[in-house]
Amino acid sequence: MLSVISLQSSEVGMLTQIKFGTSGWRAVMAEEFTFANVRRAVGGIARYVISQKPNGARVIVGRDPRFLGETFCSMAGEILAAQGIMPLVVAEAAPTPAFAYAVKEAKADGVINFTASHNPPEYNGIKFSTPDGCPALPEVTKKIEAEIVAGDNSPTSAVGVRAANGSLDPKPMYLKRLAETVDLEAIRKAGVKVAFDPMFGAARGYSDELLRSAGVEVATVHDKRDVLFGGHAPEPDDYLLEDLRKKMRETGAQIGIATDGDADRFGIVDADGTFLQPNYVIALLFDYLVESRGWKNGVAKSVATTNLINALAEKHGVELHETPVGFKYIGELIMQDKIAIGGEESAGLSIRHHVPEKDGVLAGLLCCEAVAKRGKPLGVQLQELCNQVGSYYPRRDNFRLTPEVKAKFTEKVRADPTEFCGHKVGKVVRTDGLKLIFEDGSWVCYRLSGTEPVVRAYTEARSKDGEEKLSAAAKQWIFE
Repeated sequence: MLSVISLQSSEVGMLTQIKFGTSGWRAVMAEEFTFANVRRAVGGIARYVISQKPNGARVIVGRDPRFLGETFCSMAGEILAAQGIMPLVVAEAAPTPAFAYAVKEAKADGVINFTASHNPPEYNGIKFSTPDGCPALPEVTKKIEAEIVAGDNSPTSAVGVRAANGSLDPKPMYLKRLAETVDLEAIRKAGVKVAFDPMFGAARGYSDELLRSAGVEVATVHDKRDVLFGGHAPEPDDYLLEDLRKKMRETGAQIGIATDGDADRFGIVDADGTFLQPNYVIALLFDYLVESRGWKNGVAKSVATTNLINALAEKHGVELHETPVGFKYIGELIMQDKIAIGGEESAGLSIRHHVPEKDGVLAGLLCCEAVAKRGKPLGVQLQELCNQVGSYYPRRDNFRLTPEVKAKFTEKVRADPTEFCGHKVGKVVRTDGLKLIFEDGSWVCYRLSGTEPVVRAYTEARSKDGEEKLSAAAKQWIFE
C-alpha cells in the first residue's frame, strides 16, 4: 500500500507546500490540487489523528459536489484504512455543517471534507474538522502541516492491520437537529412562501426538503448537480441571485434563501427583491434570538463585522466578543456556551446549542422563522432596529497590490496613526490586521491576504453619504 499513502522519492524534489488557512487548504485542480498532493495532505491528517488516538480511530470522509469529489473520497478512504483508521465515507455531497454535527453525534475522530466552499469551480480543497465539530484551530493545522513535511522526508509504510471500511449518512440526524432548532410550525402557520437557491451545491435536498416536510411551500432553483456551478463561483452574493429573484416573483415568495457550494454561507433576499447584507442578517438574527429565545449570554463577531451588533449588544445588555477573522474563533465561544449567536460579514453564522461551524442552512431557516413570527419583511425589521440604535453602512473592497505597493503598505500598517484622511483616530485595534475607529463611530479595517497580493479594506460609515467618502479615503490611504 506504500504507493497509495506516499510519493515516490523522485517526486519529492518538486513538492508543493500545503498550508491550511482559515478554512483549510484550497488550490486549483491540476495545478496544486493534484492526486499526489491530496495523498500527501490526507497522509498528514492520518498521522495527526493517530498521534491523538493510536488505536480505533474513525474519520468521516465527505465532499461537496465538485468535480472528482467521489474519487478523492475513495482515495482518502484507502489512505486512512491503510493506516488503521476506519473511514466513514459519505456517499452523497453534504453540507459542511452537517459534517460538523455528524462528527459529534457519531463520536468520530475528525472529518476530512473535500470542499472549496464558495471558490470558483476550478478549485477544490480539504477542510479538516476536529471531533468537537469545530474547524481545526491553528495549533492543529500546524501539526498537520508538520506531519505532511515529515511524511515527505520519511514516507510511512502501511500498518500491519488494515482498518475496515465504514459509511455514514449525516442527512437524517442533521435535518432532525434543524427541526428541533427552528420553529417550522410557525413558518407553516404564517403561510410564508419560500424560494431556495442551493447554487448547485451541497444543500440540495436539505433546506427545501425540511421546509416541505413541515408543510411550507418552497420553490427551488439550480436543483441539480453541476460541477461548473452555472459557470461562476457558487457564492450567494447579490449579483448571482437573479434566478432566485425571478422564482420569488413567479411564486409570490416572501423570502429567498440561498447557500454556497458547501452550504456554510448564506444569502438572503427580502420580499421586494432587496439583497440583505450578511452584516445586517447577523444583527437581525441576534436581536430576534434575544427576543424569541431570551438568550442573553453573549454575542460574537469578527473584527471586520458591523458595529450595529455592538449597538444591539449594548441595548440588550449582552457581552460582546470581537474575534479575529476565521469562524474557528467563534466556534470556540459556541462550544463554551458564551454566545447566543456569532457571525462574520462574509456570510457565516451559527447559534447557541448548535454546531461550532458556519451554517448557511440554519441561517436561511431562522430568517424564515423571523419573518413568520414577526409578520414583517426583514427590511422593515432592519429599519426598526436602526431607528432604535442608529444606522450603519458597512462595505468591503478588495485591492490588488503591486509588489512595491504591498511592501510599502505592509510597513505602513505597522504604525498606529493618529489621523486618517482628515479623520481623527479615536482607537487603534489590532485583533486582526489594522482597525482604526474614528470619533463619530465610523471605522476602517485593513487585512492583507496571506495567499495573494491583495488587501481587504473594510469600512463602516454612519451615514449613506459617508459610505462612499470613507471607502474612497480607505483606497487613497493604501496607495498614497
